[in-house]
Amino acid sequence: MIISFEAATALMDGAARMLHIMGVVVWIGHNWSNVVHTPFYRPALPVDPSAAVRDVAIAASKREHGIFRHASLIVLATGLFMLWRRGDVIDALTLTGSSAVLGAGIWIAVLMLINLWGVLWPHQKKVLGFVPASNDERLACTRITFLSSRVNTVLSTAAIILMIAGAHAAF
Repeated sequence: MIISFEAATALMDGAARMLHIMGVVVWIGHNWSNVVHTPFYRPALPVDPSAAVRDVAIAASKREHGIFRHASLIVLATGLFMLWRRGDVIDALTLTGSSAVLGAGIWIAVLMLINLWGVLWPHQKKVLGFVPASNDERLACTRITFLSSRVNTVLSTAAIILMIAGAHAAF
């Protein structure tokens, strides 16, 4: 049995929707979970933990931060695929037509992605000890990661509202 191109892209669209939703839950959920667990800025301790504690913490952090960061890429890729499938990718990205509201949410999400990969992650690697850094540098990076994370949390609210409204014709 041979599946037509349209049937194949329809199946891929369904898979993309599921991946998109799961990615959003992981990416945005991590931002909000971070706010709940750390409501106020607390600098990292300048003293390194014991080797055993450090090894377990680093392994868990690498897994958690890897899933979180890569979820952002899955959200972007699946979202663009779904827009392409509908024929709305150009209108959304140029903020024209009925896809303008959805496009505004997409551009906010792109800013969040740039913030995550370009600001938060390079500094977070120093805070977590994934890359060598002095204690003073690690402490300075804690503030940057805290603020960068909060920026993404605030932007996530606007992005989700605009994307849902745009995708479901609320505006």
